[in-house]
Amino acid sequence: GVGIGREMGVAVGSDLTLWAAFAREIDADGRVGFNGLLALAARAMFESGEVFLRRRPRRLDDGLAVPLQYQLLEADLLDHRENRRLPDGEVRLGIEFDRLGRRRRYWMHREHPGERVGLSAPRAELVGVEAEAILHVYEMQRPGQLRGIPWLAPVMLKLRELDDYEEAELVRKRLEACVAAIVFGADEETEEAITPLVRDAAGNTVEQFEPGLIAYARGGKDVKFTQPSVSPDYGAYKRSQLMSIAAGARLTYELLAADLSQANYSSMRGGWLEFRRTIETLRWTVFVPMLCEPIWRSFIDFAVAAGKLPARTPYAAEWTAPRFEAIDPLKEIMAIVMAVRGGLMSLREAIASLGYDPDDVLRDIAATNALLDLFGIVVDSDPRRVTQSGALQAAVEKMLADDEGPPGIKPGKPRGNGQLPKEMQ
Repeated sequence: GVGIGREMGVAVGSDLTLWAAFAREIDADGRVGFNGLLALAARAMFESGEVFLRRRPRRLDDGLAVPLQYQLLEADLLDHRENRRLPDGEVRLGIEFDRLGRRRRYWMHREHPGERVGLSAPRAELVGVEAEAILHVYEMQRPGQLRGIPWLAPVMLKLRELDDYEEAELVRKRLEACVAAIVFGADEETEEAITPLVRDAAGNTVEQFEPGLIAYARGGKDVKFTQPSVSPDYGAYKRSQLMSIAAGARLTYELLAADLSQANYSSMRGGWLEFRRTIETLRWTVFVPMLCEPIWRSFIDFAVAAGKLPARTPYAAEWTAPRFEAIDPLKEIMAIVMAVRGGLMSLREAIASLGYDPDDVLRDIAATNALLDLFGIVVDSDPRRVTQSGALQAAVEKMLADDEGPPGIKPGKPRGNGQLPKEMQ
C-alpha cells in the first residue's frame, strides 16, 4: 500500500479507548485490525482497481466493544455481466440504480466465480446486497465512472512485450549453450549425428540438444568452439521499457525497478515528490472519504445505539496520514522548522505532516516540560529556556544570575518534595 495502510490515526475530543477496541475487532474474518484492513484494501484496489467492504452488524451478546464489523470482498464478486432494465431503475455492470441514478444494490456472487472449476460449471448464484451496507472504494478518473481500473492497466501490453523479449533472449542463450564445440574430420562410416541420439517408444530416432554438447561433423579436419553472442543493447532496451512502464503506472523508475545505480539526490527527490503528490491525492480523495469516514460514522452510530457513547452530535474526527520517509531527513526537518518559525505553517500542521497526532504530541511535550520544571532541569531542546543557537533565553539567564531560576524553581533544586503531581503519577 505505499504507506497508505501503515497507520491512519484519528483524533477526537474524547477518550479513544472505545475506538481502539473497535479498531482491533473490525475485521469480520478476524485476521487483521483497522490498519491491516486499510493496507489490504489499498493493495486490492491497486491490483484490481477497486475493493468492497461489507458492513456486518453483530449482536450485543457477541462480546464485541461495538457490535459492528467489516468484511473485505474482492472485486470479482461483483458480476459485471449483470446489465438489465428494471421497472423503477436499471442494473449496470452489476450495480443497481434507481430512477434518480442513486445506487441501490450490488449484485454479487455468493462465492468467488474463479473457484468454480470447468467450463460446464453452472453460474454462481447472485444476491443483491443493499448499497448502504457496501463501501465501494475505487479511484474515479472520469465523470460517471462506475467501476475501478487496475493501477497497471495502462501498461499491461508493455509488460507482456517485455516479458516476451526476455523469454526470447533466454531461449537464444540456452540454444547457444547447447553446442560447445564441433569436431571436423570424422570417418564417413563412424560419423555421429550432430546431437545425441535417443529412440522413443515407437523406435524413432530423436536428436536432442544438451548443454556443453560436442558435435562431430563430416569432412573436416579441425575443431571449432562456439562463440556465444552478446546483446549489447539488452540493458538499455530493458531500462527504456521499464521507464515507460513506470511513467504509465504513475511510479518512479527507481521504485519500479529497484535500480539506484544512476540516481542522485536531486533526481530522487524530484521523482519522490511527484509520487508523494499522487499518493496524497489518493489518500484524501479516495481512502478518507470512501473508506475511513464512512467507517467512522457507522462506528459512532452503532456505539450510540449500543449505549457505549452518549447520543450527541457531531462526533468530529480529524484523520492523520502516515508520514513519508525523507530522502534527506536533516534538510527536510530543517525546512519544516523554518516554515514554522517563519509563520508559514502551524506547529499542529508540522506535527501532522510527520504522521503523528498533534494532540498526543503536544500532551507529551507538556508532560515532559512539567517533569523538567519539577526537577529544575534545563535542556537545549527546550525553546522556553534556550534559543535556537543553544544559548539561554535572556530572561532565564537573568533569573539564574539573580539566583531566582525560572518561575517556581530554584536553580538545580527540585520544586516541592520532588514528587510528581497526582495527575501525572
